[in-house]
Amino acid sequence: MLKVDRVSKFFGGLAAVMDVSLEVLQGEVVGIMGPNGAGKSTLLSLISGELKADKGRVLFRGRPIHGLKVHEVCRMGIARTSQIPQPFLSMTVKDNILVAALYGGHNSPQGAKELIEEVLETVGLTCRADSFAGELTEIELKRLELARALATDPDLILLDEVAAGLTEEEIPQVLNVLQTLRKRGITYILVEHVIDVLVNVVDRIIVMKEGQKIAEGDVKAVMEDERVIEAYFG
Repeated sequence: MLKVDRVSKFFGGLAAVMDVSLEVLQGEVVGIMGPNGAGKSTLLSLISGELKADKGRVLFRGRPIHGLKVHEVCRMGIARTSQIPQPFLSMTVKDNILVAALYGGHNSPQGAKELIEEVLETVGLTCRADSFAGELTEIELKRLELARALATDPDLILLDEVAAGLTEEEIPQVLNVLQTLRKRGITYILVEHVIDVLVNVVDRIIVMKEGQKIAEGDVKAVMEDERVIEAYFG
């Protein structure tokens, strides 16, 4: 489905991402972990079109997308969430999701209605559909951010630290949503610092350090890799 082929991104001569390659198959859940500054979020931005690669290619279903704009990538079937949710606070939850659905290519509000109801149920926000986004708790904002991504009806979702800022009590709630997505066969890449979240949902993990991929494999193999242990624990 997705192929990232030796992409690099430089800022002021410094490499944020250097010669990284990866592939994601249909229905697969791939985790990306690494210390702060490893280039994880930058890599997602190169896939989503928010940043342009200085070197390398990004292919989605065999088509190059590394030169496309964000909305063009979205309409090809790739959605992304942000670490810090950015909904329209003065709009209701339902209307926030509607805007995302229309942005994703749905032709009319009526045509998006069934999708919105399904998305609300998936993320557990049905009872908050008519609440204003500005009234939501942190965990509810995370759910709304995910709902907005799902509303674009994507083939692939890029999830950027969905557990960031949550309490220990709230993390299992977002984990339940991620497991629901997995059970429904939704393909996604999950960048995450909370290792307990990663190991409970992903098929395999990619580890980055200083802009480079240093390890890749199933959870057990990666967690026992000396390069990963060194990156996290010195």
